[in-house]
Amino acid sequence: MLKGKNAIVTGSTSGIGKGIAEALANAGANVMLNGFGDAGEIERQRAALSSAARVEVAYHGADMSKPADIRDMVASAHKTFGGVDILVNNAGIQHVAPVEQFPEDKWDAIIAINLSSAFHATKAALPDMRARKWGRVINIASTHGQVASAEKSAYVSAKHGIIGLTKTVALETAGSGITCVAICPGWVLTPLVQKQIDAKAAAGNISPEAAKMALLGEKQPSKEFTTPEQIGQTVLFLCSPAAEQITGSAIALDGGWLAQ
Repeated sequence: MLKGKNAIVTGSTSGIGKGIAEALANAGANVMLNGFGDAGEIERQRAALSSAARVEVAYHGADMSKPADIRDMVASAHKTFGGVDILVNNAGIQHVAPVEQFPEDKWDAIIAINLSSAFHATKAALPDMRARKWGRVINIASTHGQVASAEKSAYVSAKHGIIGLTKTVALETAGSGITCVAICPGWVLTPLVQKQIDAKAAAGNISPEAAKMALLGEKQPSKEFTTPEQIGQTVLFLCSPAAEQITGSAIALDGGWLAQ
């Protein structure tokens, strides 16, 4: 479906981003991976995906808190692939603490990586999309982009900001062949969420399985995690002709969280 298209997926060496990158590559798109991790493992992952999907897969180690790194990543994708058609802003970090105890450096890092990086990457990628008269900017927001939870002030602020950025970019690109959409997953079993499950288990002296069900039961009526694969398939839909008029939207994949 996406043969000849070129994509960047930030934060794609694990979790949600990895699932999205695999979906795009298996649909025929060349993909630039980005993220931290063991260099050997990242290279193994890159080579395996390229071989399995029979597309070009590159990697750029941009620190998503640094605008110059982000610009270099987009320039590298342009040089490697010949252009950028699809940008998935997925990179994110988390820290949990009450506002009055929230470390200022953690606030600054979360805003930089979870929100500002999407602005810098979108700004750098849009000229390629405008030149091609086609593009997809897909921002991985969160249910926390629409509702809040205690002790997540920076994350909730950043994800609300991502939805605002999505709406603005959608308006500025309307009618150009470019769309901008936010995907809002509920609980997804990523390393970030696993840390929260482990902390809940330790604090309550309960099993990890009981902690997992308690976490889901608080928010997600389906009591099932959204999966990276489901998010990847949603990204593919948003890249399809059927989604040409979906722009500026925040699409919930939350097991009924927002329906309550």
